Amino acid sequence: MAKEIKFSLVYRDMWQSSGKYVPRVDQLERVAPAIVSMGCFDRVETNGGAFEQVNLLFGENPNVAVRRWTAPLRKAGLQTHMLERGLNALRMNPVPADVRELMFRVKKAQGTDIARSFCGLNDPRNLRLSVEYARKAGMISQAALSVTHSPVHTVEHYLGVVDQLVDWGADEICLKDMAGVGRPTALAELTAGIKRRHPQVKVQYHGHCGPGFSPASMLEVARAGADYLDVAVEPLSWGKVHPDVITVREMLRADGFLVKDLNMDAYMEVRRLTQEFIDDFLGYWINPANARMSSLLVGCGLPGGMMGSMMADLKGFQAAINASERANGKPESSLDSLMVQLFREVEYVWPRLGYPPLVTPFSQYVKNTALMNLLALAGGKERFSTIDKDTWGMILGRMGRLPGPLAPEIVALAKEKGYEFYEGDPQDEYPDELPRFRAMMKEEGWDCGQDDEELFELAMHERQYRDYRSGVAKERFNKELEELRAKAGAPITVTRPVVEMPAFSVEEVAARYPHAVPVQAPVRGILRWEYDVDDASSAPVTGTPVRAGAAMGYVDAYYGREEILPAIDGRIVAVTAKQGAAVVKGQIVAFIQ
Repeated sequence: MAKEIKFSLVYRDMWQSSGKYVPRVDQLERVAPAIVSMGCFDRVETNGGAFEQVNLLFGENPNVAVRRWTAPLRKAGLQTHMLERGLNALRMNPVPADVRELMFRVKKAQGTDIARSFCGLNDPRNLRLSVEYARKAGMISQAALSVTHSPVHTVEHYLGVVDQLVDWGADEICLKDMAGVGRPTALAELTAGIKRRHPQVKVQYHGHCGPGFSPASMLEVARAGADYLDVAVEPLSWGKVHPDVITVREMLRADGFLVKDLNMDAYMEVRRLTQEFIDDFLGYWINPANARMSSLLVGCGLPGGMMGSMMADLKGFQAAINASERANGKPESSLDSLMVQLFREVEYVWPRLGYPPLVTPFSQYVKNTALMNLLALAGGKERFSTIDKDTWGMILGRMGRLPGPLAPEIVALAKEKGYEFYEGDPQDEYPDELPRFRAMMKEEGWDCGQDDEELFELAMHERQYRDYRSGVAKERFNKELEELRAKAGAPITVTRPVVEMPAFSVEEVAARYPHAVPVQAPVRGILRWEYDVDDASSAPVTGTPVRAGAAMGYVDAYYGREEILPAIDGRIVAVTAKQGAAVVKGQIVAFIQ
């Protein structure tokens, strides 16, 4: 009898891979019946990842959103699943164990059936508690492998991780091919290996289109025994997102697999509503480049969703790199040339940093190091002259065990700086915090909510939750949307904030101080060198001493304040963005030497 392949609609990740926000809860409730009526899905990815945060950012309660969004799907017999980041749970930094445990209890109570848990480093230690807590809460534990292509990420390497996760109780395994660079034959071999060793374990494949391997990978893993495939629907399929269910379904049916029928009228309704949500407000934060695939991603292995921010970084660095190249008698580089150089530098840096899978946040760490190397090389300096604090945390093992060995020059550099490598369990560094957050709730006069869900939101996203409760988040979001609509007029276009003219141009400073190290804005927002300065004066003054890792200024982002952290000790030689200026992530705002 032919094997049946089941489909999961990744309606959350479709949006997260395309732009900044997801639909409001009323929009999700409108599209849910059409998703059910399509008839071809057994699962829908409903929440997790950044879903909770973006609800808070536009002033909605994510707990209400999850309950109301999952209810009609589960009533129709579809399973719902979420994505969580293991040690980091639903945010970008580590989470105490008691908060992680509460998350699974809350999400199960809210109607989420399956917890897809991944560690960007594939360190099983970061997933052990996720497996334990998910099963304890009554959820299906689906442990995910962060799939990439490198000499150390062999089938045997991944099977060793799978063996450990299954021993701990994982019910399912997801092959999370976040950049779409997994090679189809290797993925098939891995799937077959999992099924051979653990025949009771369900396997689900999640692959982004990116460089174009995904459809072939889907066919190969299906032939090798996979049970579920993640798919998308227009207008958010293909590009840097996921293959469309129509194509995947027809491909599998032609290969002899059993697949459920698809109601095309319902498909067109999901398509129409999704476009309506884009036209309503979501499209103002969607980069059109995400609709295009690129074979350039094959070599560097970076996730396609990073292309937009990476090109913005390159534009911000182009003037400084060109100035250094001129000062050293080299020809200037075009933006296209710099892009190729950056891809090649990522290929150079990645193995030397231990081959961390290029998924958030490790993809950013590798890319940032490569970018700083390009600037150093253009100025006649050595590679790895500048490595930021977070990247050092990864290198030193504080986020988990790297899959490959560090290059000798990186180890020597760490010793030269007096850094110590950490061999312990990363979770041990973060003590329990729920009692503290319970006291906060009581102090504020806030109810902990049904199943302690409000307590969970405060503990997981304290800053964003407070802005939501105060009404600041909704006010900020509405103001930003109003400004974007006014700038765009009738059609929705990709917009970027207008950056104030700097005190000195980046090019001028780079030419004057060829050995200076640039300081970048950590996020998009309003630059605040000093909080008690209201005018647009350039502050701080040149000559001001700064320390590596200590805040030298701030950026007011849409969700709160982020520190500007220099990578080295030194003194400010120039400021290239004024107090109160609108800046973008990666923009050079100062130079230190």
